[in-house]
Amino acid sequence: MTSSERLTIRQLHYFVAIAEYGSFRRAADRLDVTQPTLTAQIAALEASLETQLFERSRSGTWPTSAGRELLPSAHRVLEEVRGFADIARTLSGGVGGTYKMGVTPTLGPYLLPHILPSIHAEFEGLKLLVREAPPSDLEEGLKLAQHDVILTTLPVVSQDFVVAPLFREPLKLAIAREHRLAGRARINRSDLLGEEVLTIGEHHLFHRQISDLCKRLGASVRRDYEGTSLDTLRQMVVMGMGMAFLPALYVKSEIRSEDELRVTDVRGVTEFRNHALVWRPRSPARVLFRDLADRIREIAAKSLSDVVVPLRS
Repeated sequence: MTSSERLTIRQLHYFVAIAEYGSFRRAADRLDVTQPTLTAQIAALEASLETQLFERSRSGTWPTSAGRELLPSAHRVLEEVRGFADIARTLSGGVGGTYKMGVTPTLGPYLLPHILPSIHAEFEGLKLLVREAPPSDLEEGLKLAQHDVILTTLPVVSQDFVVAPLFREPLKLAIAREHRLAGRARINRSDLLGEEVLTIGEHHLFHRQISDLCKRLGASVRRDYEGTSLDTLRQMVVMGMGMAFLPALYVKSEIRSEDELRVTDVRGVTEFRNHALVWRPRSPARVLFRDLADRIREIAAKSLSDVVVPLRS
């Protein structure tokens, strides 16, 4: 028996998990197996390959150079295995399976509650494991097969993915009730000249969009205060640290009264975020992901038409 014949899918799954979590202990917890079991399986895999896959120290665990070279292949093998199971379910008349969906933290929490109940009702047996990350990290994770599909904000940098546009989401201006502009019936573009605008951290695509918008308006991004989330950003506005542009889905989800701040449009300013569902072109679940994109557009047109504008596929 050759070494490749002694390999198991479980061993490859364990190999990928340890590389992802950077620790045998954390991987064992996530996989719901004992650490000795995990260690034994990796030792067996290394013996079969005659190659050391990990280096371990007190500070953590990381792949060796050989492990890094083998990791993309392991991801592809596991993806093909999942695709094999998906095809079998399709042939038997069902649509199901478990998929890892990456979402941006400025979109996922405020969109998913509107779409997941309908999707789970329609696609019986489908499970989506959701993980938040900034758009750049989502793209990298999709490339490495850490995600099966991502729900992200455009533009997508890589040309190697299938991009299905979903909808356009406007941005709203939030200002404190004590702000000099709060009492105006209409706020114009020229009113924002010289104003300080708050935003979230620089590693978010949303930060770059707001920075570009401020340049066009003659406003300035307040560099000494950066929110870690949209909730933090809202609280900073309430405390009078500046104004902020907030995504319309966030406003619909989280701001139910204007007792503390005013949310409004700005005459002469039309700023949107475009969102898309993105997956690898050779993904075995590509037909399912295309159907999901169509369903999300339908839900947006029916249930969120007061907030977003669906985009053509």
